[in-house]
Amino acid sequence: MSKKVVLVWFRNDLRLHDNEVLAEAILKSDLIIPVYCFDTRYFQKNNFDHYNTGTNRTEFLIQTVTALKNELKAMGSDLMTFIGYPEEILPKLCAKYEVDEVYHHREVASRETDISEKVEEALWENKINLRHFIGHTLFHKEDLPFPIKDIPDKFNIFRKKVERESHVRAAIPAPAKIISPQHLEETAVPTLAELGFSTEEVQSTNLNLEGGEGNAIAALERLLDPVYQGIQNFTSISPYIAVGALSPIYVYQRMQESNLIQNKKRYERLMNMLFWRDYFRFMLKKYPNIFFKKQGIQQDIKGADFTHPEHLERWKNGTTGEDSVDELMKALRETGNLTYAERRLVSKYFTAEVDSNWLIGASYFEEQLLDYAPATTYGFWAHISGVGTSPKENSTPSWQEFAKKLQLQKQ
Repeated sequence: MSKKVVLVWFRNDLRLHDNEVLAEAILKSDLIIPVYCFDTRYFQKNNFDHYNTGTNRTEFLIQTVTALKNELKAMGSDLMTFIGYPEEILPKLCAKYEVDEVYHHREVASRETDISEKVEEALWENKINLRHFIGHTLFHKEDLPFPIKDIPDKFNIFRKKVERESHVRAAIPAPAKIISPQHLEETAVPTLAELGFSTEEVQSTNLNLEGGEGNAIAALERLLDPVYQGIQNFTSISPYIAVGALSPIYVYQRMQESNLIQNKKRYERLMNMLFWRDYFRFMLKKYPNIFFKKQGIQQDIKGADFTHPEHLERWKNGTTGEDSVDELMKALRETGNLTYAERRLVSKYFTAEVDSNWLIGASYFEEQLLDYAPATTYGFWAHISGVGTSPKENSTPSWQEFAKKLQLQKQ
């Protein structure tokens, strides 16, 4: 009897713990081939002349992929890494290793789903099935108290109903062993230069957060420690969640097991962000591509089509003359991370003062943020710009009020 071979296509799920794709592949196959593709579409510039992935986030991704590769090698397996289009790479690997099926986690944003469709079509030419799994949210789609088309647009109603009528599934334990073919080809994780960044861009990289599943779990434990006094809450772990080095279900599980519940304010802030993350992903499923349209759900509102270059450059470079804004914009470029209170200030300033299409500001966040996730980042900007899916959250204070509130928090 021939052995069943499954290729696991890692995407934004770069972990061993709570990985349904990996767990199912181990259960249903004899041999597993783990693969990660550095898709060159993510390292190019978009229509707004911003990188889809800036150097800081790319370096964070490289570290996270490297950590997973090392973990797999320690288990007798490996993570094969390639530069290029998955729809070209995966069919060749399937032919070479006589793969029966390819497993991956389904995404919701248009670029990611387009790539999935290209891969599915290319694989099917060789009669190989691409099997989809849902594993990026706190609450599983099948456990929601309503079908996707009936999800309440109002965030507070969504949260209350889900809290009352749904449950969080148990985190899947990390596997103890993964069996792969003995002679997987040797591959190396690429460098920034090999991904197309210039020498100057590589030298400007200033990553102060170390990627990888082990560092993700350590960051979570620091956050859950009752004596933690840092100003960051969700954003101390959100970069790891974004690349999938940390599962939101595992975060929730550890929250329940820890003493964080005794600090109701911190517990509630963290839970609220996990709910917002789910909400944005489910809304993007309910209204395909809605957060990438300048008018959002408000079909009768026309967002700005123009760009005011001077205002835009001053905002990006932190030279607006407003100290509260400039300090944070420089920190964004240097660290790739801001708290959500800080993000609200600089994004509200953009919508009020920069005189440009808000999608440009969101695109700059996409380039700079370590925790960029399509639904969350663009959903956040849509609401700041008054065109989001939850009506109440479309009404926000002025940037001056955000600045005053942020100053009080720091005192």
